[in-house]
Amino acid sequence: MKKWKIAGINFDHFHMGDLLRMAANHPEAEIVAICDEHPARMAEATRNFGLGAGQVFTDYRACLERAKPDLVILCPAAAKHGEWTAKVAAHGVAIMVEKPFAGSLAEADAMVAAQRATGKELMINWPLAWDPGIRTCKRLIEEGRIGDVLEVHSYGGNRGPLWHGADKLEKTAAQVQSEKPHSWFYKRSEGGGSLQDYAGYGTTIGTWFQGGRKPIEVTCVVDEPAGLEVDEHSVTIARYAHGLSKFETRWGTFTDPWTTQTQPKCGFVVNGTDGTLSAWNYDPFITLQTRARPECHRVEADAVQSPYQDPVQYFLHCLAKGEPVSGPVSTAISRIGQQIIDSAMLSAREKRTVRLLE
Repeated sequence: MKKWKIAGINFDHFHMGDLLRMAANHPEAEIVAICDEHPARMAEATRNFGLGAGQVFTDYRACLERAKPDLVILCPAAAKHGEWTAKVAAHGVAIMVEKPFAGSLAEADAMVAAQRATGKELMINWPLAWDPGIRTCKRLIEEGRIGDVLEVHSYGGNRGPLWHGADKLEKTAAQVQSEKPHSWFYKRSEGGGSLQDYAGYGTTIGTWFQGGRKPIEVTCVVDEPAGLEVDEHSVTIARYAHGLSKFETRWGTFTDPWTTQTQPKCGFVVNGTDGTLSAWNYDPFITLQTRARPECHRVEADAVQSPYQDPVQYFLHCLAKGEPVSGPVSTAISRIGQQIIDSAMLSAREKRTVRLLE
């Protein structure tokens, strides 16, 4: 049995710990190295996964040259995705980038071009893409249970990106306040803000639900919190030829949806010509209405089977089978999501409706 060698490079985003745990739990994978310019950020992962000193690097070149991974997981700040993809692509390995796609559409396109030149796969991980309810929604849509999709409404967020670390371990209010002035999540130049960080869930998974259709124009409004240079709340309206969809983000919800569901609820509502469905994050069921059965009724979420249970499992399956990455984690669907984000950012900045950026 082939053991896939995996390296985690750049720990800007705390999701690195979650992704490395998936790699550690995969029977056909092994973590061969981790790398970050700041050694302290790797201490927890070093302990958690029993890594030796020879597997921990501060220079990505040395990491790649000595460990020779098959797959690199990248978790940089959003606006540095292009820079780090280019650095790693030069070593000819498959790359998984943690959401969002990039800090801009131009950067996303540069990432695709850099990796295409190597002939290796590039995958953009959206953690909600593996949620049983989300995957069940897609199945019901494809089966025609709600007819043609007309609208997608998403609401996504949490108390804020600094309230939790890897494995959803909670931090204190004092820790959050001490980290906030230094965190890339709150720096415009590094791709911070709730719109940039979170709206991609709605726009990308929403595009998947829409079958890859693109909107015509986008309108976005963001809040302007005192003392911050980025937003913590955004509302984006996308006009399609067939209807309107809405994507809302919020840092500062009363609770985190993975512990206690928020109000408004975090998740998706999809309206079609023959019915509607809703999938609230982490719920084990979908709520469905159809013309044949108009009262709201529950449909149990599918038990997700391999290779769709987590991003590492899925990506290694694609690499082993020589299959291209598909669905919301593909660059094709994620690019449309990024188009909507870039258009929304322009709309919010200029306080007007804009055509979808190409």
